[in-house]
Amino acid sequence: MAITDWPNQERPRERLLAQGAQALSDAELLAIYLRVGIRGKSAVDLARDLLRRHDGSLGRLVDASVSELSSVPGIGLAKAAQLKASFELARRALNEEMGRRDNFSSPGAVRDWLRLKLAHQQQEMFMALWLDAQNRLLHAEILFTGTLTQTSVYPREVVKQALAHNAAAVILAHNHPSGLAEPSNADEMMTRGLRQALALVDVKLLDHFIVAGSTTPLSFAERGLL
Repeated sequence: MAITDWPNQERPRERLLAQGAQALSDAELLAIYLRVGIRGKSAVDLARDLLRRHDGSLGRLVDASVSELSSVPGIGLAKAAQLKASFELARRALNEEMGRRDNFSSPGAVRDWLRLKLAHQQQEMFMALWLDAQNRLLHAEILFTGTLTQTSVYPREVVKQALAHNAAAVILAHNHPSGLAEPSNADEMMTRGLRQALALVDVKLLDHFIVAGSTTPLSFAERGLL
């Protein structure tokens, strides 16, 4: 059944106007963007197909390539390009919001951004958020990239980048493609070593997050591991 045949109160666009975007499911929000479906499928059905192709994960959908998106029946190159453009705008808006925030000492302040950046990478990545003395973001960067299961982290290079950015503090993060957020003994030893190395140049390690799939990123500070 086409969405135009649905009762008004059930149509995604009308529900958004009446109740706000937060009241809609992921599929309904995508359906508004897609506008129309294909023969035998409404825009909501098509949106559900898109999500199913990516394990029901918005994060995986955001990271999908144009060719992956356009391989879904009903999603041509034009719609795939539009989706990628909207995802990139969302990333940039979140980056801009981070830059405007005054304080990043709270573990909750960067979780959403880290999930968007790292949660669906297929190999381990280690990144740093360099902060000034007021905990405002100076620069975010991937420092090391590894394999499916491990990344080599070199304290000397981390310290070198801290000095290059004239940072007063840093939040570190890396992902676990396995989907398990629990820190290994190696993760804990690495974090202690980096904290000591950074302390020698008066850079404070505020937190270290482990990002794993759709779970809430684990905070070393909240676990008492710093």
